[in-house]
Amino acid sequence: MPRAKRYKPYNPAKAHDRRSRDLPRNAEVASVEVDDPLGLEPGDKIVALRSLRNDPLGKLHARRQIDEAQYQGGRSFQNDWERAERGPQAVDPSREYVDGGQFREPITEGQRKAVLRLNRTERELGADGSALVHEVLILGLTMEQISRQRGLSGQRWLDYFARRFRECLDRLALIYGFATEKPRSPPVG
Repeated sequence: MPRAKRYKPYNPAKAHDRRSRDLPRNAEVASVEVDDPLGLEPGDKIVALRSLRNDPLGKLHARRQIDEAQYQGGRSFQNDWERAERGPQAVDPSREYVDGGQFREPITEGQRKAVLRLNRTERELGADGSALVHEVLILGLTMEQISRQRGLSGQRWLDYFARRFRECLDRLALIYGFATEKPRSPPVG
């Protein structure tokens, strides 16, 4: 005679498993803990997968090569760049054609503040540092591509650009307020 099933109380946490099991063939992902949009309690977290394919900053963070302050500083720089840039305007064919040009949209306060922060970062990073940060964070180039682009080869140059980029991320973390300046020790003697 078969054994009777025992009654298990309803558990809403086990109602539906929202995790995806299938990924594209050449996916580069890392798990990251984020706020649960369907959570019942504030502060509930879930584990999600973040794509790393065209995200050099995300790759460095996922591999623990940079810390959280450097990561947040780099993301803030990318956010300011996106906010400040004003790309080409699309032509609306449904609107009536008028001779002359269109009036440009006024610059918003958020765009103005983003440009001021970008100008400050460019001053503090210097010409080489700001070019390196722009190539990695905005254009998405790797250290190998940067060294090849500048006509430099070898592991020492790759290490130099990686170290210099981390120094620039440290500076961005200071500029955007994710880190504080380390106190300098007084000279001994």
